[in-house]
Amino acid sequence: MEVLRIAGQQRLEGETSLGGAKNAVLPIMAACLLIDGEIILHNVPALTDVLGMRRILELFHCSVSTDSDTLVISTKGICPGELPDELMKSMRASNLIWGPCLGRFGKSDIPLPGGCPIGVRPMDIHIKGMKALGAMVEEHHGHIISDGRHMRGTEIYLDFPSVGATENLVMAAVKTPGVTVFRNVAKEPEVVDLCCFLKEAGAKINGIGTDTLRVEGVKSLHSLEYTVIPDRIVAGTILLAAAMTRGDVTITNVIPEHLEALLAKMAEAGITVEREHSSLRVHHVGAIGPVDLKTLPYPGFPTDIQPQFMTVLSVAQGTSVICESIFENRYQHCDELRRMGADIKVDGRTAIIQGSDHLDGAMVDATDLRGGAALLMAGMAAHGETLLGNICHIDRGYCHIEKLFCHLGADIRRVLV
Repeated sequence: MEVLRIAGQQRLEGETSLGGAKNAVLPIMAACLLIDGEIILHNVPALTDVLGMRRILELFHCSVSTDSDTLVISTKGICPGELPDELMKSMRASNLIWGPCLGRFGKSDIPLPGGCPIGVRPMDIHIKGMKALGAMVEEHHGHIISDGRHMRGTEIYLDFPSVGATENLVMAAVKTPGVTVFRNVAKEPEVVDLCCFLKEAGAKINGIGTDTLRVEGVKSLHSLEYTVIPDRIVAGTILLAAAMTRGDVTITNVIPEHLEALLAKMAEAGITVEREHSSLRVHHVGAIGPVDLKTLPYPGFPTDIQPQFMTVLSVAQGTSVICESIFENRYQHCDELRRMGADIKVDGRTAIIQGSDHLDGAMVDATDLRGGAALLMAGMAAHGETLLGNICHIDRGYCHIEKLFCHLGADIRRVLV
């Protein structure tokens, strides 16, 4: 079994450049099923989830090749493929091929997806939207079977601004005859990136970046070359790790506007971040103050940075309160942080963090993707050595995370135990 051996009391210092966003590249790869021709994607991170989506595309007889951080996808021989349950259950984003399948083939048989066990992420908004478009949908033995040959444009209101549902429904609508208007859609940067990608491929989408999208169906989408946006969640993780270790780190190839909520809370905690057009620098040496926060859909505070911020607050001077409004089971990492000396009490969706003088190294396990990153941060700041197991979760969203932080001065090794 692979674990990360993390030496404590490591100060991060230096400069690093961001790679592409996991949560942007996965729906974009799924959207390639809608396109006739060749797609060249730049700034693609080398993640296990990206490899999983590549395998899905290859099951549809797409040709996929890689050159550094560039992915070349050809749909010349595309045809419906049989999707193994094991592969689909290995990642949540596998459900994003539902919309493209309906748009390309008029029908689909999709095993229910998997992913991190951070809470219930039902498909009800997806299903309700597909039915509103005119698709015939039924669930059978863990599969969603649908017929979209009679779909037509309509008006759809999402009960919640779900990122996945917004992406799936937009991809289903871009080749659906007529005009579809979606209201109360997600506005996350990754949703915007998908819409921009589709638009460059010939889709007719208006209202990108707002809570209302107007999609006019087209008959076909064409080849294109596209660069994926940088990963704001990785950026947030680096910024918080640098602050926690009293470091001095500059991140380039970043879009600061994507991190406004995080930067505001860091400032509230007394952590100063200098910003330029496409770079951020955190240089923190003083105490960290307590903060209260609530996770919300974008542009609110992102749930994917909540565990990392909690780790920082565990060594703040004072008491902080976090309310997790997105996923009801996103506090699993708290038990592991307590092993390291953190004082955290959880009551339902609320966590109360009493800052302590320091954390101690321990043997802990990553409970999910972002919780794993939070524990790695704790290990870098702790006294003594930390062994972090179950790191397959971390590899889903961070490209060689040990190399990323070692480049900035950390002492982290991936070892077999």
